[in-house]
Amino acid sequence: MKEQAKIAILRWEQGLVPKGLMQLEAMPGNSTNPHTFPFPVRLVEVPGACVETVITHPSPKLLSDMIEIGKRLAQDGISAITTSCGFNAVFQKELAEALTIPVFTSSLLQVPFVQNVIGREKTVAVITANKGSLTEQHMSACGITQGENVTVFGLEEAKEWSKIFEQPEEGFDVAAVEAEILQTALRAVKETPSIGAFVLECTDLPPFSKKIAEATGLPVFDFVSMIGYAAVAMKILPMY
Repeated sequence: MKEQAKIAILRWEQGLVPKGLMQLEAMPGNSTNPHTFPFPVRLVEVPGACVETVITHPSPKLLSDMIEIGKRLAQDGISAITTSCGFNAVFQKELAEALTIPVFTSSLLQVPFVQNVIGREKTVAVITANKGSLTEQHMSACGITQGENVTVFGLEEAKEWSKIFEQPEEGFDVAAVEAEILQTALRAVKETPSIGAFVLECTDLPPFSKKIAEATGLPVFDFVSMIGYAAVAMKILPMY
């Protein structure tokens, strides 16, 4: 008998995903690639979810729809909900309070944990898809306070990566995107020597986590590490 999925991933509507991100979705480690996980997951489209309604202009209607979808999933046996974009962090409090099951909207939820792991004198480096769209509201919704020592590094100025926002109908040169991501991480370490760990906001970045760790010598926390906590905590992924 096929094992029933206990974790649901709320993803963007098909047809509204930039072409480059669709390429990244094919890579193991991506949040919407079922082969990323050593357990079954349920991918659930949220109508209208896209760059505009999640990243650039978070939509109250989208939040309402996600709550309703979450309630139905809980009734259908789902034990936890996550999402396919870290910018859903802005909806964390409302979703968690509205639903009866745990909600893991964004890898940013790990920032306070990571800060305690590395100590307050060291910096948590957050790499995000778009620094200008990552607001104090996103941070506070994930429990990140002014007391945290956090520096944000954005990819929006990276030429190939920026096609997500500027040329969504064009595909990526994936090798160029990888180089841009690694350059961003190395620049971060050079500019901020106090960095003790990375947290990758974007759910499309985990395929590059290992290379970031190898290039910088620092631990890298991402969507995959977060969903691993959830799976272990709910005994979906046994450790012994």
